[in-house]
Amino acid sequence: MLRDHVYVCDDASINRTRKVMDGLAEICHTFDLSVPIWLEGNISDFKRVSKTRFRADSFIEEIPFDFLEIQVIEED
Repeated sequence: MLRDHVYVCDDASINRTRKVMDGLAEICHTFDLSVPIWLEGNISDFKRVSKTRFRADSFIEEIPFDFLEIQVIEED
């Protein structure tokens, strides 16, 4: 792992999809990356296990790492 970042959103009025998109946007801004494109594999993985890896083919620019992984951890 090169870097990590935790995005926290406790706003119950925002749906889960919006929270994921906002979190991904914040992470990409923090790491100075373009927001990756959600490919079918990313969508499938995320629906199944709330986790996905964005590889080079999801980014417009070249990335200096193997993948960007996001995971949703929900607390009750």
